[in-house]
Amino acid sequence: MAVTETEPARRGWFEERLGLDSVRAFLRHKTVPRHSGTMWYYFGGITLFLFLIQVATGILLLLYYRPSPVEAYESIQFIMTRVEFGWLIRSVHSWSANLMILTAFIHMFGVVFLRAYRRPREVTWLSGIMLLGLALAFGFSGYLLPWNTIAYFATKVGTDLAGDVPVIGPWLARFLRGGDQVGGGTLTRFFGFHVAVLPAVTTVILGLHLALVQKFGISTPPKVEEEARRTGVPIPQMPFFPNFFLREMIAWYSALAVLGALAALYPWELGEKADPFAPAPAGIRPEWYFLAPFYTLKLIPSRVWIFEGEVVGIIGFGLLALCWVALPFWATRRDGSERTRLVTGAAVLLIAYLAVFSALGYFR
Repeated sequence: MAVTETEPARRGWFEERLGLDSVRAFLRHKTVPRHSGTMWYYFGGITLFLFLIQVATGILLLLYYRPSPVEAYESIQFIMTRVEFGWLIRSVHSWSANLMILTAFIHMFGVVFLRAYRRPREVTWLSGIMLLGLALAFGFSGYLLPWNTIAYFATKVGTDLAGDVPVIGPWLARFLRGGDQVGGGTLTRFFGFHVAVLPAVTTVILGLHLALVQKFGISTPPKVEEEARRTGVPIPQMPFFPNFFLREMIAWYSALAVLGALAALYPWELGEKADPFAPAPAGIRPEWYFLAPFYTLKLIPSRVWIFEGEVVGIIGFGLLALCWVALPFWATRRDGSERTRLVTGAAVLLIAYLAVFSALGYFR
């Protein structure tokens, strides 16, 4: 008669090799603060969920895509017309990219409103800003891959702006284009960035970001902490598993429902194949997440004193970005307390600027 392995023995075999008890102990003790701003905590997870969808759909598209000016457009056309559900996969990929950038922005402003960048979470903030920058780089590099007219000329405008960066501009533009003009070298280079370089860098930074979130836990807003100290009542905590985890799953399902509806009801169009010798279409503009700076640069005069207007604008955006990245270092003291209460107002003004100028850039 054969001797069967008992259930406890099997658990012991897996525990010895995987250490599952430590994971279960971690989940039992991990908690999430409960307060009026708890909803902001869900957007980080939604952004991660949409990134995973990007990876999955991107791998499926990669099976058929051909990164050359001769075949890129036709390969996308083949995916949309001949591959079963290919149109839906491409539409999901495109819409999830836009939703991921949107939720990443919402997550960033949520961190600002909750003051979650305070000591000792400065590096968490910096890694999050890097992830937002990588998401924008994914959007910029992926936009050209279908090799259609709008993407071609939008990429030309974007690389022209990169060429206006002081000192390194000409080198940067040539590096992005793979030559002097947007062409086959640009497409090949952007494809390499999109499917190899950016995913590798994102994996490392995302791993660091998640590790830091686990190490320091989820931050509690200063007002909630002050109220707890004043009243002597501990801050309410929600168990991460299963309470917060199930709520996060509901948020993921909601995001998936929105994504599915957009992809099915408003399929992502392919447009016309790019012709480098044709004139640029009237009203060419970048994707929505670049519209605000694009429209701002259009409003700046061609000359500002002795400087070119675009150079002045790019320097201004660079200084603004530097101040935003350094937010934990100038907005808080060494002990983690707030140095100024103007951060919320600055964040609201920045949101208003992005919304208004993006709308103006789209409709004008």
